[in-house]
Amino acid sequence: MLESLPAASRPVDWAIFGVPFDGGVTYRPGARFGPRAIREASQYVKRYHIEHDVDVCEVLSLADAGDAPVSPYGIKSTLDAVTQWARKLADPSTRLLAVGGDHSIAYANIRATWERRGKPAGGLALVHFDAHLDTVDSLWGEKWGHASPFIRAIEDGLVDPKAMISVGVRGPLNAKSDLDFAKSRGVSLVSADEARRDGAAALHAFVKKLGMREAYLTFDIDAVDPVYAPGTGTPCPGGFTSSEVLGLLRALRGVHLSGADVVEVLPDRDVGDATSLLASHVLFEILALDAVAKAA
Repeated sequence: MLESLPAASRPVDWAIFGVPFDGGVTYRPGARFGPRAIREASQYVKRYHIEHDVDVCEVLSLADAGDAPVSPYGIKSTLDAVTQWARKLADPSTRLLAVGGDHSIAYANIRATWERRGKPAGGLALVHFDAHLDTVDSLWGEKWGHASPFIRAIEDGLVDPKAMISVGVRGPLNAKSDLDFAKSRGVSLVSADEARRDGAAALHAFVKKLGMREAYLTFDIDAVDPVYAPGTGTPCPGGFTSSEVLGLLRALRGVHLSGADVVEVLPDRDVGDATSLLASHVLFEILALDAVAKAA
């Protein structure tokens, strides 16, 4: 019955909210202003997706839920506050799309999503776009930060590492142990070079493997080369072009999303709002994946 109603008359399918926090960064601060900049840039994003042949706003009911509360001087206290706020947001069936902020905020939205989706045993499947693994155990004695959301999420049973794929990883690591953790837990790693060769095939295979299982999608804008996305706090050369990364997102067609985030946009380092505009289109691509799955 609900599906026969216009999207605007149904319970909200996706609540999109900002997390203006960058207390977990290890290099350049400023991502706390990302949600505001992405909202500004999103004013030019339209509703119909050419490649997927779907009108996102016709299929999905969407709402901007504002910004989550943050504690600028506390990483863990912020993650706890965001989790508590997000777990009660909108209808229990509504999925959450968080806009950061640094990548530490992914942990909070993953935890809230895991709880709202019924605390699935073994954790959520995860699609991860990033230049970095984000499985660092500790930096300067701090175990919570933008380099550690996935080691913490795996340890806490929120993410199933054997159903996790990291796409776009490149550049030097803090230590080999960062890579060892991901490999030892069964995370599928697709480097930027590998993704350029056959990334679409790897993602198609991952979606097929998941079947009807839901997956969380986390997107760090530094997966994109700094030539195309200069507005980020941890730029790493050798990343994707804008076109390549949009194509990789479209290769996830058929995935069933449980939640998502887009993070690490730093407007102060942006050029002509190119990074914010790209991030707003990444948000659109994520929503389009769900719209085309529902419309099928």
